[in-house]
Amino acid sequence: MKIYILRSLLLLSSVVVVGCADEYKDLSDHSDQTLTAKRALGKKLFSETSLSNPGGQACISCHAPETGFSDPLHRIVSPGVDASLFGSRNAPSLAYNVFAPARYYNNADETFVGGIFLDGRAQDLQAQVLGPLLNPVEMNNTSLEAVAAKIRNLSYFEDFAQIYGAANTDTELVHQLADAITAFEKSPEVSSFTSKFDYVSRGMMAFTSDELKGFNLYNGKANCAACHVLDEDPVTGKVLFTDFTYDNIGVPKNPHNPFYHMPTVHNPQGTAYVDLGIGQVVNAPQHNGKFKVPSLRNIAVSAPYFHNGVFNTLDEVIRFYNRRKVENLGQPETPTNVNVDELGDLKLTEAEEQQLKKFLETLTDHYRP
Repeated sequence: MKIYILRSLLLLSSVVVVGCADEYKDLSDHSDQTLTAKRALGKKLFSETSLSNPGGQACISCHAPETGFSDPLHRIVSPGVDASLFGSRNAPSLAYNVFAPARYYNNADETFVGGIFLDGRAQDLQAQVLGPLLNPVEMNNTSLEAVAAKIRNLSYFEDFAQIYGAANTDTELVHQLADAITAFEKSPEVSSFTSKFDYVSRGMMAFTSDELKGFNLYNGKANCAACHVLDEDPVTGKVLFTDFTYDNIGVPKNPHNPFYHMPTVHNPQGTAYVDLGIGQVVNAPQHNGKFKVPSLRNIAVSAPYFHNGVFNTLDEVIRFYNRRKVENLGQPETPTNVNVDELGDLKLTEAEEQQLKKFLETLTDHYRP
């Protein structure tokens, strides 16, 4: 266990604020001017509504800062630029999950690790950025050439040449866009590490009594740290609250998922559709129903939960992890490969469930005492 996690356990159980408000500013470095310019361009593009077909939808439409860069309206599934069309999954938070490594297979643990999207189908952030631009149920562009034409019409198009130099092809120009958005998604503005947990871990303040009890449950009886690990990430040096592995935890189908009622061109299976997660991506039935372990940062503000948005509250999620095996909380969407060992009968009391929730609420960014 890392030193600063041990230090957190030893802090007083009442909130203690040390120093002045300036200590609560972003804790990351901004020294590289080129990177700063890319992030600034990426931020503009992230909010640019003219890049969809027709115009009107941007990345921020489904990934908003106030909800940890997940759906701003807490919808089960975010609609595309055509408001009558939906994909099959809840919009995941972009914060912190952008630090996932390229997907690989860990033979020792028999699990895939990393990749982007809940099913790991993209190997890097640039591929993730391009996916929604060309998806007919999202931003609905028909080709990279169509996206490039939209880029050239931007009022700030000259920013591309200033940062990257002139693009020789449409494909090169679109990849410049993807690179800029990637730089923004990895920036401190998106992944700020400014939660109460972060300030506690730096010795700047302390958990309340219930938060501290919740932390101990998280790292012990509740077994959360088995997958939402407390180790420092080797790249960021921070705790990301995920090991980026994949698991089928028995999440039930969401009967209210609008994807079930999409036209057959988008969903030929109708209500019989089953989301197989990474199993379908890698064509391996032994991994059917497995989805990437998300970061728990900003979990308290990013409802609804799981790949299909089946649970609306954090209380429901905690109860599911605690009581899935002993209460009727819905049949697994994919009944094979369900993890029956690490969750489902944690024997947490109702008071302990609430203490765990109190700790999880300390993971919300932009904390102010």
